[in-house]
Amino acid sequence: MSRTAAAAATMTLALWGLSGAAMAQTPAPAAVQARQPADAATRASYDRADALARSVFWSQEQQINPMDPVAGVKLAQALREMGQFDQAAETAQGILTVQPANIDAMLEVGRAHIARGQAFYGIAALEQARAAAPRDWRPLSLLGVAYQQVRRSDDARAAWNEALRLSPDNPDVLTNAAIARMGEGDAPSAEILLRRAAAQPGATLKVRQNLALSLGLQGKTAEAEQILRRDLPPEVADANLRWLAERTAAAATSVPVAETAGSARTWSSLQGG
Repeated sequence: MSRTAAAAATMTLALWGLSGAAMAQTPAPAAVQARQPADAATRASYDRADALARSVFWSQEQQINPMDPVAGVKLAQALREMGQFDQAAETAQGILTVQPANIDAMLEVGRAHIARGQAFYGIAALEQARAAAPRDWRPLSLLGVAYQQVRRSDDARAAWNEALRLSPDNPDVLTNAAIARMGEGDAPSAEILLRRAAAQPGATLKVRQNLALSLGLQGKTAEAEQILRRDLPPEVADANLRWLAERTAAAATSVPVAETAGSARTWSSLQGG
């Protein structure tokens, strides 16, 4: 091979990323050397994206600036929504290593541990958030969920009562308290709380779906179906109605719900927090 051909071959390898030494000697473009965080409009657009797209975007934003008070929290939230609960908890906890006063990160630590069924490990962060922001209802609402999960029912009720004192008739707080009542088998009490929640201007789909759940568990199937049909695609509404029918049949025959085919996770997304 001539010297000219050898030089051309070396250049080709470098251009295709196959020659590490050659690439290492090539200065990176200015845009790569100093990436800038996305602007406000781009960030806002990702709030409407799916969880996977958000996880990729916010991971990049956090790499650009580990001290960004928003990026890490948004990444942990996206991971949690994707069901990657352990990774979400690790990400949120990592934020507090470099941003120990980030209250939103404390809350996300709590949410992630609650979601993975290990609320005990999120209580310290939530209590820290409560102490740092005593007028914020969110730490109290989440603490109620965490306390309930670790069987501290009295502490859970106290936390929710304080949250409602700070934010009267808050639909999120009412929903969390209602879900705990349903978990205790007290669907009628849950219905009362959820009707209050659903009447609020800020009531969400989650509130209405939990109201439908509380009604269905009491055999008030017609009203539950009306809510489901208004809010959900037909196939999803059908699946939830089948879940209710199976649950009701299991209760009537004293068959544990876990033994009813397909019943365990149909409404697994209806969680507080």
